[in-house]
Amino acid sequence: MTAESTETVAEFRSRAKAWLAENMPPQEPDQAARLERDAEASWVRARELQKRLYDGGFAGICFPREYGGLGLGYEYKKAFDAESVGYEIPLLLNVPSFAICCATILDMGSEEQKRTHIRAALRGDEVLVQLLSEPSGGSDLAGVITRAERRDGRWIINGAKTWSTWAFAADYGLCLARTDWTVPKHEGLTMFLLPLRHPGITINRIQQVNGSVEFCEEFFDDVEVGDDAVVGEPGKGWEVASRQLYHERRSMGDGSEYTSGPGISEAEDVSVDLLSLVERTSQGDSERVRELIGRALVHRTVHAQLSEHVFHAVAAGKLPPTAGSIIRLSMAAVHDVETDTALAVAGPAAVVEDDAGQLDIGTRYLGRQIASIGGGTTEMARNVIGERVLNFPRENAADRGVPFNQVRRNKSS
Repeated sequence: MTAESTETVAEFRSRAKAWLAENMPPQEPDQAARLERDAEASWVRARELQKRLYDGGFAGICFPREYGGLGLGYEYKKAFDAESVGYEIPLLLNVPSFAICCATILDMGSEEQKRTHIRAALRGDEVLVQLLSEPSGGSDLAGVITRAERRDGRWIINGAKTWSTWAFAADYGLCLARTDWTVPKHEGLTMFLLPLRHPGITINRIQQVNGSVEFCEEFFDDVEVGDDAVVGEPGKGWEVASRQLYHERRSMGDGSEYTSGPGISEAEDVSVDLLSLVERTSQGDSERVRELIGRALVHRTVHAQLSEHVFHAVAAGKLPPTAGSIIRLSMAAVHDVETDTALAVAGPAAVVEDDAGQLDIGTRYLGRQIASIGGGTTEMARNVIGERVLNFPRENAADRGVPFNQVRRNKSS
């Protein structure tokens, strides 16, 4: 039990079970696989379901009560997640809105930002996304060149961002911008919470090789905001970004306490239902297929246990927050094994649209590398683990300690 509640986990779970049966739509086994994450109608539906959770008293289980949550412990969230399997839950809002953006605001935002935006997100009134990567920046997040200049007591932002997941459906974005070019790159940054319906912001959608248009690019032309848009302190945006990356890496590995409902490993529009695939392809008698599926399921099970272990170790102070990169790295490995296994089992049927209905497997394979890139590359995760968890020597960086306006960049910058 927690100080905020006299209800035991078992009592909470029983109440959640009854409420879900009474209030949330049941979900057919293949319905999650048909969820269109890049369709605006899916986001409208997610907001409706989130409002239903909020009105029913089951939104934001681990967020503090003063910001619209329930203020309960992690074990209450896990109990609700277990009971929510088989129901239509607004999973779209988990990442990045709740697990990354709201979590970052909770840790680093002003009191007004917490009370306004976390509560609005939990009600389903707002969706928040990340605006971090830039066209010329690659994986060097601290090297951003989107600039925010001070004019007449206001901030004027100009520049561009890219690979922003689901920005088309969002209301606000956490945007990292450079506010001081005379200091080293990590010191001259400020984080802003920008309203994405601002007239100075243009959002375009990016079509991927698998046909998805969930990613966006944004252009900022004299976007004017006040000091109330600053998250943290001016010039200390890297502190906010570092915390944001911590939450991002945990959420990528199903290690966040701020999500609601089945995690990535159970979400069928992300992970493949391997047992169902075996049935659909009538290969249950194949020893080779059984070995492949068994190996993938073991990876998934070990990852779930690892995620729990790292979460509790960080919470107890036994591991540093940067250990979140461990479960982010593990998630990518599990995703690759599952995707490769699914393609091996489906065979040629995965590349044609026929009666076998396995084309989805081939389409997923086209996006196989997403898990190794999103949330920071797996190479970056290994560096973080080596340098900040295992305390290995840091890699050499030619721009370390150099004022950013003296750092050599390509001509397009």
